[in-house]
Amino acid sequence: MKFGIFYEHQLPRPWVEGGELKLFQEALDQVELADRLGIDYAWEVEHHFLEEYSHSSAPEVFLAACSQRTKRIRLAHGIVLMPPGYNHPARVAERIATLDLVSAGRVDWGTGESASLAEMGGFGVAPEEKREMWREATAEAANMLAMDPYPGYQGRYFSMPCRNVVPKSVQKPHPPIWIACSRRETIHEAARNGIGALTFAFIDPAEAVKWVKEYYDIIKSDACVPIGHAVNANIAMVCGFSCHADAEEARRRGLDGFRFFGYALGHHYIFGEHVPGRTSIWANYEKARDFLPTSPGAGGIGTPDDIAENMRLFEEAGVDQVIFLQQGGMNRHAHICASLELFAASVMPAFKARQPGHDARKDSELSPFIAAALARKTFRPQLNDNEIPKLVALGRQIAQQDSTDGKTANFGRSSEMVVPLEDPLKQARAGG
Repeated sequence: MKFGIFYEHQLPRPWVEGGELKLFQEALDQVELADRLGIDYAWEVEHHFLEEYSHSSAPEVFLAACSQRTKRIRLAHGIVLMPPGYNHPARVAERIATLDLVSAGRVDWGTGESASLAEMGGFGVAPEEKREMWREATAEAANMLAMDPYPGYQGRYFSMPCRNVVPKSVQKPHPPIWIACSRRETIHEAARNGIGALTFAFIDPAEAVKWVKEYYDIIKSDACVPIGHAVNANIAMVCGFSCHADAEEARRRGLDGFRFFGYALGHHYIFGEHVPGRTSIWANYEKARDFLPTSPGAGGIGTPDDIAENMRLFEEAGVDQVIFLQQGGMNRHAHICASLELFAASVMPAFKARQPGHDARKDSELSPFIAAALARKTFRPQLNDNEIPKLVALGRQIAQQDSTDGKTANFGRSSEMVVPLEDPLKQARAGG
């Protein structure tokens, strides 16, 4: 089983000058440390306007910064908001490919829809159509990454003509695709589309057994038809994290931040009333703290032995990756770093030792099912060379309109630049 760390970039009020700067710089230091320790993934969300809960509105910038401070850790979008109101599919493809290039092929491409009114309302995304927006945009962004040129698309939620979307990613045909899942139904959707399930349901190992079995049963069935050009059969689950030799100290350092994460999520997504720029979620949390139910998903909070046992149960359940939510609420940078170091020294080596055997068995078992799934997919046909439309440069079109001698024209009203209407090389070859 692999391990990841997860960032919302939480910043509870009251805010102080330089708070966001400190938050981001410490997160970069943590990812750099995780890379040195051998943690497998660093996941970064995309959210907009969700004060205190998430200040991560430009994950591609943060992950690009991480790429230059790390060497081996995979840099994962958890997730890119795919409805075109947030991100045009071509811009998604361009950013994913560029990040893959600057990181030398270390990107995982998590996708999702969003579910908060603040975000959907801010970008004009219709809640009842966001799933179909996700489907259309994700399929076409994958095509843009894999096809040369992209043949164009006339869709319900976005359209664009034939273009060659560049650059192309290092990983072929594109980086592994995931989808954010908070319900069993979305786990099934992930499997039907042949993509990784990035689960935020905070379930316990006993429940994970059922979710994992259902996911892989679908991956192995005729219901699996990949949305992309490759299958990413993986299931990852998020849990709280704080590792210390003393169990009570581990809970003191990490549990409150994990509980605030759940409370702030509920505020923005379920029960809250929010006044932008004024509501203090942290102040409300402090009032509600003693009335909150016990939160599941804290299996990464405890002593090394406690965490090792909980992780072993997830491993036996068939979970491919556990992602630690270590930066939440008022959790302190020094405690996060100390937890990562203790976990890497005391817990992770045994799991690392078992990983090669697990990967080999999994690849052998799934290879025929993945081949069958890809055979079921109907791929967009690649254009023949004679089908690719020619683009006439705008300058040439303007010059033709303004031409006085039929051969050259002034470009623009104030420019003295003379623009030839025909390719000078073509004219030279004809004259020669």
